[in-house]
This record gives sequence, structure tokens and C-alpha cells, in this order.
Amino acid sequence: MVKKAVAVLIFLAALAGNPELFSQQSTGELNAIQTVVPFLTIAPDSRAGGMGDAGVATSPDVYSMHWNPAKFAFIDGKSGVGISYSPWLRNLVPDINIAYLTGYKRLDEKQVLSAGLLYSSLGKVPLTNEFGDALRDINPNEFALDAAYSRLFTDNFSGGIAFRFIYSNLTSGYSSGGDETKPGTSFAADISGYYQKDITLFSKDAQLGFGLNFSNIGSKMSYKPHSQTSDFIPMNMRLGTAVTIDLDSYNKITATIDINKHLVPTTPIYFNIGDINERGDTIRSALTEIKAGKDPNVSVPVAILQSFYDAPGGFKEELHEITYSFGAEYWYNNQFALRGGYFHEYETKGNRKYFTAGAGFRLKGFTLDFSYLMPLRQNNALAHTLRFSLAFDFNASRNTGISRG
Repeated sequence: MVKKAVAVLIFLAALAGNPELFSQQSTGELNAIQTVVPFLTIAPDSRAGGMGDAGVATSPDVYSMHWNPAKFAFIDGKSGVGISYSPWLRNLVPDINIAYLTGYKRLDEKQVLSAGLLYSSLGKVPLTNEFGDALRDINPNEFALDAAYSRLFTDNFSGGIAFRFIYSNLTSGYSSGGDETKPGTSFAADISGYYQKDITLFSKDAQLGFGLNFSNIGSKMSYKPHSQTSDFIPMNMRLGTAVTIDLDSYNKITATIDINKHLVPTTPIYFNIGDINERGDTIRSALTEIKAGKDPNVSVPVAILQSFYDAPGGFKEELHEITYSFGAEYWYNNQFALRGGYFHEYETKGNRKYFTAGAGFRLKGFTLDFSYLMPLRQNNALAHTLRFSLAFDFNASRNTGISRG
């Protein structure tokens, strides 16, 4: 039925963003962060994908729009274009994929403009009526359109701001049981900063980087025309550091760490029907009174602040909501790269744990990267997923970053 198909679509959309939900095995109580349009959090490029999904503080490249737009101010080149394609959930649905197109243009030595388009297809979904008769097939899809401005403020520090339009069409306007549906839309912004400095480490030339990005800070989204409730998009805080050491004139190695936290409310624990609350009243209906945690139906500014202290399990659960990405990258002669990484998420918050590996090839402004994901559990929707990215940097030298010292 149409209503059932709509529910399946919403489930698939969430699964695309957190593909291990269907296979979690945890001894604790599950309480993962819930948002719509989770495709916004998926790593779109293979360089970061090969380093455990870390990228907020690594050297700038054409895919900096997703990780940290401020990095564009340090990029070596006048303009560039990148394109990537990722198949997703191939062991569940054969035609779900994500494509990404991004580019940048340097205005002068201090200013860079950039833009990007992230497109997610949820494949072909058949709709039927209440009698099981086929109505038609629909192709639910989502996309985000970005534009950003980055500026160098000092020789070592830059800032960036990005604006984003988000569109999510999961139902093609079909309704069931009197519930009308519509595409969800939202407007959001990113605010980011990047610090880069040349240092000496172990008697070798090195470069230290720090990055911070508050992303998808924007309006809630609803899929019903006259609904009084709406859902949060994946507002997010990502910060990290990276250090690159020039071993000699041909070899360099980078180590990086990202930590990541959603800036949306944690689902509270409600009293069950028949429970006795603190006032001695018997609970007569579900989801009406909170036992632990905070009310999630708040405005966006309140939600951002509340996200740091609203977990029903207290400060310990807040720490469990942080994910960690560890990555390493080796370059030979700025032409050939090897990468590895690890991603960690706590068991009750999604339980994604996986290793990644990748490689890259660069020649005269053209770069080809690929990455491979190796989960710690066998029944993982992203198991053995191979991702490819292409990048074209025009008028770029063979360095990975621009010197401002």
C-alpha cells in the first residue's frame, strides 16, 4: 500500500545514512540520534573515505566543501572540479547510490568561491493500493545544493561560510489514509575555520593543521503540508587535527583524527502506560511524559545548546554520542598515495565500526582516488563497498597545499 511504501522509503533513507542499524547487536539500550536526510553525513569522496571518514583538518583539496569549506583558502590552484560516485546498500537494494559534483574558483590570493551538488537516489519503489494492485513506480531522491565563500585572515588561519538548500522527495506526492505528503525542504549553513602552520618535528619539516566545522545548521523539515511537527536535519559539529611530516624530498606521511557530534536532541525515555510518575499519577497514554532526558520538540537554537546535556543517561551518554575517525595517508613524490583508517561509533548510538583503505594517483592536475570499506561485522550494508573519486585541479603545482609563511 502507498502508506506502507512511504514508511519503507523513510526507513531506507535513514538506513542509507546509518546502514548498520539493521544489524546492531548491543547489550545496552539503543538510543541512536534520529534525523531526516542523513545522506548529508555520508563521506562523498574517496580520499576521506580511505582515511576512516576523516577530513576536517587534512590538507585542502577539491572536496573540502563537505569537510571544511575554510580549507579552500589554502588550496594550491586557481580552480578545480571533482566528481564522485558511491553505490550504497547493494546487499539490500541494487539501485541506491550517491553522486557528488563540486568545484572551486580562486578570486585572489585570499578569497575562494566554491559550490557543490550532492545527489542521493533511493532507487525504484513500486506503489500499490490497499488491494495490492500496482499503481506505479516512483524514484525517490534527495539532493543538497551548496555555495561557499572562504577567506584567508592571516598567514595561518582561514574561515569559511557555506549556504545549503536541501530537497527530499520520498513519496512523489502520493498520500494514503487521508495523509497528504510533500517533498521536504530546508535551508542550512556551515561555519568553519582552518589553521595551518609549518613546524619542525623529529628534525623534519612538517605541517600542523586544525579544523572545525559546524555544518547543516538550519531549519527543520516536514513531509506533510499542514503538519504541526517537523524533524531535525543532521546539524553537526566536527573538529580535528592533522600533522604531515616530510620524510625526505619524495616521501611524506599524514596522521589525522576527527571527532564528530550531532547537534540535535537525544530521544528521551518516556514513562510507559501504567507507570507511576513522581507525582503519584498513573500514566494513561504513551509518549506523553518524560522520565529521563529533555523535551526534543524545541527550536533549532535551543536544540543546538541542549544537545550537549539532554541525553537521558547523563554525561556518560553524551560522550557515547561522539564518533571518532582515525586516518593515515602516505604520498610518494606527490604522485602516488596509500591510505588507511578506522571509524568508531558507540554500540548504543549506531555501532558502526569499520576499517578503510584506499589509494590515489595524481598526474598534471588530474587525481583519481578509490577507497574500500571493511566492517568488523559480516552483516554490514557497506561491506566491501568500493568508492571512486575524480578531481581536476587547474593551474595547480605539485604541492598539496599553498605556502603562506
